[in-house]
Amino acid sequence: MRLVIFDVDGTLTDTLAVDARCFLGSFVEVCGISDVDSDWSRYKNATDAGIFHEVFTSRKGRAPSFHETKRFREYLVELFRAAAREDPFAAIAGAAQLLARLADSEQYKVALATGCWRESARIKMASGAMDYDAYPSASADDAPDRATIIQLAVKRAAIRYGGLDDGVYVGDGIWDARACRTLRIPFIGIGVGSRAEELREAGAVHVFADLMDTGGFLQVLQSIEAIL
Repeated sequence: MRLVIFDVDGTLTDTLAVDARCFLGSFVEVCGISDVDSDWSRYKNATDAGIFHEVFTSRKGRAPSFHETKRFREYLVELFRAAAREDPFAAIAGAAQLLARLADSEQYKVALATGCWRESARIKMASGAMDYDAYPSASADDAPDRATIIQLAVKRAAIRYGGLDDGVYVGDGIWDARACRTLRIPFIGIGVGSRAEELREAGAVHVFADLMDTGGFLQVLQSIEAIL
């Protein structure tokens, strides 16, 4: 059995814009920090926990406390809840259908490894008619760096499913490609235009515009297996 590990923002849910808006707004309202760089690729760890820690530390001259982190996270989660009520988040085209197809397969199983905090990812997926808790997962609650998050998702998947042979990661960010290079696992990118080209250059074995082409996605998984 091969494990197919998915990111959430920009991969399963079309939430990149609302994520940036809510994240930047939380910095202003909770921490009094404005003019935060929203190019997440420039941060050491492009996860909710990693970005918050890096921005807070650089602006305040000290690391955030547990309670400061908790307050920021809770405020951000409430912004996502409010945004989802006002205008439900869309899933990336074909995401729910692909997850269901893989989950029902004897050949593949699904796990989630997201740079979001867990409750944020849960809200985003639920708004897009997907169930975060249906799959073994790891998030920014578990670690600030994506490579460790992916490793934890794999460990939890092995406990739930057993008998896993190897894995492939599906994501939309350069940070996803970097983590996969570190872990030496195949990476499938989701993106269009210049982002798609960046993902190819970063080492993606294939880049899809969305997840509508279930057959094509399965063919790519099979071709990766032939290479390994």
